[in-house]
Amino acid sequence: MNAPRIMFDDVSVDFATERGPLRVVDRVSLAVHDQEFICIVGPSGCGKTTLMNIVAGFVAPSSGRVTLDGQPITGPGRDRGVIFQEYGVFPWLTVRENILFGLRLKSSRVSASEQQSVCQKYLELMGLADFAQAFPKTLSGGMRQRLAIARAYAAQPEFLLMDEPFGALDAQTRSKMQNLLLEVLEREAKTVMMITHSVDEAVYLASRIVVVTARPARIKAIIDVPFAYPRHEGLHETPEFGALKAHVRDLVMAEYEVQQQLGSAGMGAA
Repeated sequence: MNAPRIMFDDVSVDFATERGPLRVVDRVSLAVHDQEFICIVGPSGCGKTTLMNIVAGFVAPSSGRVTLDGQPITGPGRDRGVIFQEYGVFPWLTVRENILFGLRLKSSRVSASEQQSVCQKYLELMGLADFAQAFPKTLSGGMRQRLAIARAYAAQPEFLLMDEPFGALDAQTRSKMQNLLLEVLEREAKTVMMITHSVDEAVYLASRIVVVTARPARIKAIIDVPFAYPRHEGLHETPEFGALKAHVRDLVMAEYEVQQQLGSAGMGAA
């Protein structure tokens, strides 16, 4: 295991509400190592996205700290690329212009010739070369998500932060996107933190799975995924895959039950 790059040290997050502080993350400690693929799974609304947003620099811990290479994270940075479920592309820019966007920022310091070279590389890698002059509204959902990944990768981040990136896609497109992501990561090593509700997706993609509890998010289990990379579709059909998937699903479903019980108790109190 490589040295940790990202460290959560006893991190808690409280959000202000009309009824007072609402704790959404509670005393989380976690080490993310170089070139790991971490998937975080848990019930809806449990605080998974908040954990990712802290690493992205969008949210600050209420207590504890999160560090990157030993330095506290104080805001967004070009070393971290974020991909959202809602595609996150600029509708007024063409496919090519979307990919070039990050490269043209002052912080990128990439020459004009290198910008075009990098852009073309990711157009081809993501199968978008024939649509370089198209606007996002003319693309399918899967193509828009490939564009979002291409734009994030073109900025050359060391860390890829993905919040349910394939959640809105149909099953066949989602499977293709998972395999494309694995192919890209095989070519360009990155450290990945992905939020997903799909246990199957987590087992197929991750090197480690972090199961979190119903809100507030605490770490319930950290599971090492024993399958070597590269991974292929046939892995889904193996008994070992099925057994691990069932184990993780049971952990997650237990937290859904806790969440429902808490919700019922809250309604009764009201």
